[in-house]
Amino acid sequence: MPSHAALPGLAQHADLVVLAVPMAALRQVLLEVSPFIQDKPLVWLCKGFEAVKHTHNAYGLMAHEVQAQVAPAMFAGVLSGPSFAQEVAAGQPTALVAASRHALVRQALVNAFHADKLRVYANDDVVGVETGGAVKNVLAIATGLCDGLQLGLNARAALITRGLAEMTRLGVALGARAETFMGLSGLGDLVLTATGDLSRNRQVGMGLAQGRSLPDVLHSLGHVAEGVYSARTVVQRATLLGVDMPIVSAVAAVLQGEVSPTQAVSMLMVRGAKGE
Repeated sequence: MPSHAALPGLAQHADLVVLAVPMAALRQVLLEVSPFIQDKPLVWLCKGFEAVKHTHNAYGLMAHEVQAQVAPAMFAGVLSGPSFAQEVAAGQPTALVAASRHALVRQALVNAFHADKLRVYANDDVVGVETGGAVKNVLAIATGLCDGLQLGLNARAALITRGLAEMTRLGVALGARAETFMGLSGLGDLVLTATGDLSRNRQVGMGLAQGRSLPDVLHSLGHVAEGVYSARTVVQRATLLGVDMPIVSAVAAVLQGEVSPTQAVSMLMVRGAKGE
């Protein structure tokens, strides 16, 4: 991987810049490369929210919101969707979504990556694509809790379905289109992350359900599980927008040590009946 000092030079001579960095590094990398890429397309692969200090009014931003602050004139977008890196690297069939409000960015991604084993679908709803990519990680922790507690397949299906409804409500409140969440970056990525054995976020939920501490679970993973850091921000943003997200709120309470996994399930099951 090139050093930060080499990034501007590499970006300056590239036709398409793809940033495969965690959310925590995105702001700084964008600051470094933005003066050198001018009208060239740039995309990121990260999903989640930028971490912020826990103050009363502060909340984490998604990648497109960070870019709007750092380099608003940039031709930027995101490559997202249901994709375990291990399977992509092995050449197994995968479908992704290239999202940007700029047609040239969407087309650049399709030209660069669409192939026999990798299908790339274009979408201009960046807000929806990134909301799906961020919230599905939190919901995968919920399904991991469900599986770890051995609540059954009925419960897992209910969590995924109602979690999708929560994700959609938040996305629409943020300005996304509802139909985006029935696509690859919504339903597709949620199903993969909530049920796949390679999902780190699902593993977090399963570990907590087995009575292990959060630091112990994260240490054993050895990798970033973005849902752990995103849960608080999703709750903050939902609260500010008046969006009801009981599953995400229950996950955040478990992660913060406020309730046990079993208590979180009870909290969800005793809620009053509602229309779907």
